[in-house]
Amino acid sequence: MLAGMAARIINGTAGLQELVGEHLGYSDWLEVTQERVNQFAEATGDHQWIHVDPERAKKESPFGGPIAHGYLTLSLGPVLMPQVVATTGFKMGVNYGCNKVRFMAPVPVGAKVRLGVTLLAVEEIAGGAQTTYAFSFECEGSTKPSCVAEVIFRSYE
Repeated sequence: MLAGMAARIINGTAGLQELVGEHLGYSDWLEVTQERVNQFAEATGDHQWIHVDPERAKKESPFGGPIAHGYLTLSLGPVLMPQVVATTGFKMGVNYGCNKVRFMAPVPVGAKVRLGVTLLAVEEIAGGAQTTYAFSFECEGSTKPSCVAEVIFRSYE
């Protein structure tokens, strides 16, 4: 996806059902800053030194410096997904959960990540649709995704 490119627009349950199995695209790259990592640590209470103590992390961490929390990477979904896809025809949507989440490679502070999205399933539910997406968070310069997850949303018409 080119920087600043608009998200793919999908209309309603019928539009979603037509795209099951398709890779929908990639977000822009987003730099994971130490400030964002520190804010996440404050919000969650996870102040482990591998995330928030750059000097110690450079000296003692097997990663050679501070890394983002795995859950921080996953939590970037709501920031990055709207760059990939937007749905219309629904009044509201909610996060419903995840089937599977794996943190496969670290995200070094200062690295850039992007999100790839594949639509796995669409099920009709009372008043709307439940969609399951495969999220793959890629880190610039890494051969493995940093985080992969099956993420479920419920959208109500």
